[in-house]
Amino acid sequence: MNATENITISLQDYRAKFQELASQYDHTPHHAEEMGQVIDEYARFVTDPCNAKAWLGMEQQQPGAHLQLAAELRRLSAACVALMEKYRAWKVIQGDARIGNYFNNIENCIEQEFGSFKVTSSSKVLLVGSGAFPMTPLLIARRTGAEVVGIDIDEEAVDLGRRIVGQLGGNLKIRLEHVPVERLDFTKQATHIIFSSTVSVKYDLLDRLHPLTSDQVVVAMRFGDRLKSIFNYPMESVDERKWKLAETVVQPDQVFDIALYAKASGEAMRGD
Repeated sequence: MNATENITISLQDYRAKFQELASQYDHTPHHAEEMGQVIDEYARFVTDPCNAKAWLGMEQQQPGAHLQLAAELRRLSAACVALMEKYRAWKVIQGDARIGNYFNNIENCIEQEFGSFKVTSSSKVLLVGSGAFPMTPLLIARRTGAEVVGIDIDEEAVDLGRRIVGQLGGNLKIRLEHVPVERLDFTKQATHIIFSSTVSVKYDLLDRLHPLTSDQVVVAMRFGDRLKSIFNYPMESVDERKWKLAETVVQPDQVFDIALYAKASGEAMRGD
């Protein structure tokens, strides 16, 4: 059996596991351990150089054949990550603060989020897709003192996220909302915007945000191409009259990479 056949079998196996895990959620942390194990294993799979090479070989040998499987895995893994955040939130609320390898990986990614576009205490950061365990708002607010607002379309996730911020965030300037980004007043004030890699419509939202944001805003678009596309929505083209790609932060050992965008007609503010 060659590398292409091996990776295809592995991906089909993950698809079946995610389908089963997603069906088990009952608004309690009962299945948290099993979910955590699979997601941690999947994160290691996605960042394994050997698997990345096998994926590239599959793209070259069978162009387009992998796209449907990748799309299914992306959707299912995104759903399971959202559930895993809820599991972790429930466990922390109940007094268990242990962290999995996947969450460690994400927190390491946050360290490099804006590349040379620094977040300071005067920054106003908007996170689209904050989830039930708002790691990004907590880390940014704690380390920089910036004001951070997170939004999510999942009302249960926002409720859990608020409880986590109340428990772990102390007096940090963090607010979580269950509102569309277009209806959020903070959008106009934002100096930095982060899009979660599991937000499927992130590039559509980016286009719609152009007239609603300042000329100095910097957007960090988390994405994953090639093998990472089975765990993240990939990079897309943008309207170059509106946005320009200012910088790309490639992270071979992390589950997603970051594309930094600035207004085509504006000058994004870089930190000193």
